[in-house]
Amino acid sequence: MGILEKIAEIEREIARTQKNKATEYHLGLLKAKLAKYRSQLLEPTGKKGEKGEGFDVLKSGDARVALVGFPSVGKSTLLSTVTKTESECAAYEFTTLTCIPGVIEYKGANIQLLDLPGIIEGASQGKGRGRQVIAVARTADVVLMMLDATKGDVQRKLLEAELESVGIRLNKRKPNIYFKIKKAGGLSFNSMVPLTKCDEKLVQLILHEYKMFNAEVLFREDCTADELIDVICANRVYMPCLYVYNKIDQISIEEVDRIAHLPNTVVVSCNMKLNLDYLLEVLWEYLSLIRVYTKKPGEPPDFSDGLILRRGCTVSHVCHTIHRTLAADFKYALVWGTSTKYSPQRVGANHVMADEDVIRVVKK
Repeated sequence: MGILEKIAEIEREIARTQKNKATEYHLGLLKAKLAKYRSQLLEPTGKKGEKGEGFDVLKSGDARVALVGFPSVGKSTLLSTVTKTESECAAYEFTTLTCIPGVIEYKGANIQLLDLPGIIEGASQGKGRGRQVIAVARTADVVLMMLDATKGDVQRKLLEAELESVGIRLNKRKPNIYFKIKKAGGLSFNSMVPLTKCDEKLVQLILHEYKMFNAEVLFREDCTADELIDVICANRVYMPCLYVYNKIDQISIEEVDRIAHLPNTVVVSCNMKLNLDYLLEVLWEYLSLIRVYTKKPGEPPDFSDGLILRRGCTVSHVCHTIHRTLAADFKYALVWGTSTKYSPQRVGANHVMADEDVIRVVKK
């Protein structure tokens, strides 16, 4: 029996098992086996050094966005509209057969947008070049999920299931569980909160499935068996996802209003160029990018060439971005902007910068 058959068998077993207190250990064990087989399925096969054509795209720019979706939802049209790259568009499915990179120039930042071939159902098991597409999506900072507004929420659920099965967790944060493998001493299990979804016996069963008999586990929040498996596997990617519903010009205004009020969702029409400015605005927020401008003594700030950094960056990060030796010679900095109480304010290396701040670094 191959891995795919084993996965299908376990999925059928989970589907027909009633979920109650008596079956929670059995289900936990099945989920652990399923996660183990899925990770084996994702391991690259074939000769070492083999590469998929057009899928090894060099990471460039200030951030990377992966454009995923089913065939013919408008991914290539969006790429051609918001970037200077022309991606072939046609009315038939699978027009794009390789990964096409484009660059969105927005607020002084260069955002790399990858137009990936359409995902089909069963992509996580390798159908329709799905594995290569998903491997590229894992390297992005944000997933832009393109959906057809005329097809309701069917596509969204199918795509979420495909990405979930390969370890991409959309709009979720990492479970707060401390886990460490030891050389001896058996299982050390503790929790800082009352547990309602997991207990020591279930944790032990799941660890035994992974041939782990000596480990330290500390639950800092009430987590499920699935979240514990994610922590044990340690290969999960937690990333923000923006759902973009295209073709809103083909549905009723009531339906547009309903979709637009869903969380993490933007509605657009690529053909009629509707709402694309708002899409870029929301994407900027999801990428957590900020602009910081530099200033020389006695001169106005240089607003033409800002530094693009991540939200939460400090003065020390700014120094490293300007030049790698500047942090070693740093004395203090003068900052103008919303991150300070008054302008200019003299700050140290640990001061957190805000969007559109102006900085002047003083060396020793």
